[in-house]
Amino acid sequence: MELRQLRYFLRVVELGSMGKAAQELGIVTSALSQQISRLEGELSVRLLQRTSTGVVPTAAGEAFRQEAQLALRHAENATLAAQAARLSGHVSVGLAPTTGSVLAVPFLSAMQERYPDVRVHLVESLSGNLEQMLSRRQIDLAVVFHTGGQQPWSARPILDEHLFVIIHPDLQHLLPQHTPLQLEDIIDLPLVMPSAPHGLRALVNAAFFRQGREPSIVAQIDGLALLMDVVRAGRAATVQPGAAAVRSHDHQLLRLPLAHDTLKRRNLIASLPDDELAPAGLAARIVLADVMRELVRQSQWPGAALLQPQ
Repeated sequence: MELRQLRYFLRVVELGSMGKAAQELGIVTSALSQQISRLEGELSVRLLQRTSTGVVPTAAGEAFRQEAQLALRHAENATLAAQAARLSGHVSVGLAPTTGSVLAVPFLSAMQERYPDVRVHLVESLSGNLEQMLSRRQIDLAVVFHTGGQQPWSARPILDEHLFVIIHPDLQHLLPQHTPLQLEDIIDLPLVMPSAPHGLRALVNAAFFRQGREPSIVAQIDGLALLMDVVRAGRAATVQPGAAAVRSHDHQLLRLPLAHDTLKRRNLIASLPDDELAPAGLAARIVLADVMRELVRQSQWPGAALLQPQ
């Protein structure tokens, strides 16, 4: 019997639905059902009764529920007791500018709450630069967008970000009224974008290439702050993930979704191998993944969708 099975069971009972519980837990319904079946098989008793509207606990399930809640409470107390030893040390984490806009503050807050004695060093740079820093052991972990070739570090995909046209309302007349926009709708739209080595630019260029066209790039800026200044001034639009326009001074901008299968960016947590990570790094990696998932579930990461666990 595993603690996660107890958590799964309690969540199903609380929500009265296997599907809703699976969605909140971030797993597929079949995997959740399998875990519950294993639990019932180990106990040799039926814990849940399926009904036309969901699931309800049996008499045995209700009795088990009370003890499971107590067991989890004891486990949580044991965790707190272990953490009272105050994990310490330091960890360096790399974030791209767009990712940092939505993730940096919640991640730091979570680290300060869970591990107040761990010193966090945040590094903001382009995804490609972060990969190089990981390879040189200059940082412990990072959120990156692609992993090409053989790398001396591991990576775990967490979510996909869909791309948007971010534009000042004064330029909205250059676009059709319908949403989501199609790629052909922005063929002639003046864009400010990062330069060619940037992964996002390569993604956009490839999508246009498949249409036999080129984007109308009027300026290239390799810095999110300056790029968004140009967009806020109404000089050009841009194609970016939704996280690029989450700051308070970007609320005036329009964020219009693009309907294109390839215009999405995968976010992966990349880190040094486990045997090279200090305890602070291992803890930070867990916190980073938890915060990313929670931001998506709370609809605080525009255009992001969690990937199903493998």
